[in-house]
Amino acid sequence: MKLTKEEKDILDSVEKGEWKQISNFAQEAVRYQEAAEATLRKSKRVNIRMTERDLIHFQKAALHEGLPYQTFISSILHKYINGRLVENTR
Repeated sequence: MKLTKEEKDILDSVEKGEWKQISNFAQEAVRYQEAAEATLRKSKRVNIRMTERDLIHFQKAALHEGLPYQTFISSILHKYINGRLVENTR
């Protein structure tokens, strides 16, 4: 697994024993787990404007992938904000 410099620095710090567990760790872990699950469950409606031509391209690509076009667009946006979208250099 490749780590970024920041991740390596954090790992080194943890391995050196520079981190200490908080006293109410179990309670905080449950709280953060519940917050993460709630965040993933919530879907919000977003309206965007785009050219008809772009929409048609999205719809065709979604059809090719076997997905509804709105799900396809949402997937692309999710990948982009998480740095997992790779530029095609063709």
